[in-house]
Amino acid sequence: MYGTVIHAPRDIRFEELEDPGIVEPTDAIIRVSATCVCGSDLWNYRGINEIGHPRPMGHEYVGIVEEVGAEVTTVAPGEFVIGSFFASDNTCEICRAGYQSGCVHSEPVQGAQAEYLRVPLADGTLVAAPEVPPDDLVPDLLAASDVLGTGWFGAVAADVGPGKTVVVVGDGAVGLLGVLAAHQLGAARIIAMSRHEPRQRLARDFGATDIVEERGDEGVAHIEEMTDGLGAHSVIEAVGTQESMMQAISSARFGGHVGFVGVSHGQSIPGERLFRSGIHLHGGPARVRRFLPDLIGQIVERKIHPGKVFDLDLPLSEVAEGYAAMDERRAIKSLLRP
Repeated sequence: MYGTVIHAPRDIRFEELEDPGIVEPTDAIIRVSATCVCGSDLWNYRGINEIGHPRPMGHEYVGIVEEVGAEVTTVAPGEFVIGSFFASDNTCEICRAGYQSGCVHSEPVQGAQAEYLRVPLADGTLVAAPEVPPDDLVPDLLAASDVLGTGWFGAVAADVGPGKTVVVVGDGAVGLLGVLAAHQLGAARIIAMSRHEPRQRLARDFGATDIVEERGDEGVAHIEEMTDGLGAHSVIEAVGTQESMMQAISSARFGGHVGFVGVSHGQSIPGERLFRSGIHLHGGPARVRRFLPDLIGQIVERKIHPGKVFDLDLPLSEVAEGYAAMDERRAIKSLLRP
């Protein structure tokens, strides 16, 4: 098969790889129908994460089950499945509490930007769609594999609910789908922080009521003006930098909630600042598997259309362009089709 391998910063190659096979009786092999480039992939692409050796890339995927191990019972060959970027057994105590990304047997799913993919712990990781979907639903279902589930978890972690004012820090795919999640969860006011007009339009399409273009102290001051000096009830942090985290904390009111789902890089939160803020802070690797059944149902019933975040659609063989376009902010999110 062919798949994506990163060799060095900005050195993405589409090359021949060994076909995956069943290793454990709990594995499944899927033929990938669609995959994509994640914003977190850019940390490797830009050389911020060290690349010690060539490695397969990709962790977002949907596809058709080709083969299953002897112990797999919940998915079968021929079914269209969606899975999370963390494999989980979905039976341990941590999983049962809804935190599958912290499963005691968890392992990352890697190498999804390829024609075929081995998925460990298939029973606890994969969710089958009711039927093989029409082509127009594939991008929506692919979004559920990561960015929709992550944005949704960010909203839940931020305690978004009816009547609340929500601020979303970050206008990438996760932030935009955090807007969608906040809207679906009944928020009264959703303030998207974005400087980019195409992303502002999409944020409004997903349910944003207001746009704030300022960042840092100016952005926080604008939020305070819009909330009678109190700050937001709920803030979704969807970037992962020091600036974005401090902006999120500073935008929340005393007693408010911050849900942080941006992959952390170089963050250091001053203890006294956090103590005096009086906020609830909750986040980390998103519990996508927890939300998949509900999100798939909403998508299949065409209640939500998260696939709108894909504004570049490419053959998988052109994956290098997909990375470059996102790195240069020519695309919000690149969809790749084998």
